[in-house]
Amino acid sequence: MIASMTGYGKAILELPEKKVTIELRSLNSKTFDLNTRIPSFYREKELEIRNLISETVQRGKIDFSMMVELNPAARTQSLNAELIKNYIEEFKNITPNVSDSDLLPVVMRMPDVISYKQDDLNEDEWNQIRSTIIEAINALNKFRTDEGAVLEKHLVLNLNNILHNLELVLPFEIERIETIKERFAKRLEELKVDVDQNRFEQELVFYLEKFDITEEKVRLKNHCEYFLKELSETESNGKKLGFISQEIGREINTLGSKSNHSEMQKIVVQMKDELEKIKEQSLNVL
Repeated sequence: MIASMTGYGKAILELPEKKVTIELRSLNSKTFDLNTRIPSFYREKELEIRNLISETVQRGKIDFSMMVELNPAARTQSLNAELIKNYIEEFKNITPNVSDSDLLPVVMRMPDVISYKQDDLNEDEWNQIRSTIIEAINALNKFRTDEGAVLEKHLVLNLNNILHNLELVLPFEIERIETIKERFAKRLEELKVDVDQNRFEQELVFYLEKFDITEEKVRLKNHCEYFLKELSETESNGKKLGFISQEIGREINTLGSKSNHSEMQKIVVQMKDELEKIKEQSLNVL
């Protein structure tokens, strides 16, 4: 079963003194590209977070963010008395007639007047956060798998349309060969010359071989069946699907160049349209 490269995963951890929100987003990328946004308090765990994500999330451009909302009621706060005094002195130099009690509400809104003390990161808290990160990763991978199932349905439909169009070629292929034979016979009749019938048949066969599309049809069908087989494999492999779609394109192009028939050309154009949809969607396969 295939998986999509785009996805989203989120998990929330509620602690007595804080709320931790983990989010993971993934977009298309040829390689694994991880960007992280982590609060400075948890920066020491960045390498462990990166290793955890790289081991459990495959190819793609991954954005990881950790957001922490502290509970004001649970935070230990203290006043910076020295800074408050300095602020008051500075304001009194500007407005000497204003009392300290009137300046205090203004000063209390100044930066760093109130400081919050946060204990060092303990192992129990980190283990809970780590479990939350894993939960978000699992949510991301599930999102990718669910979206991959939708992609698979579209790809199967497009492949079956190509195979169906391949079957439509057969009546025109036979008609085309007969038309070429009749055209050659008519031209010879118009020339009114005697020809070696055996030599004529040999030349005609040699000429018709250039328009024979039997090999292209066989290879095109095999490539399509191989593509469908890869879709049902346990592991998703978007790169291989891309390579197979290139081979499908080569056979369709060769079939078109050999067709020499207006109706067959129309069918080839329809095949190319289906193939473009396949290529576009394959770029999003993990």
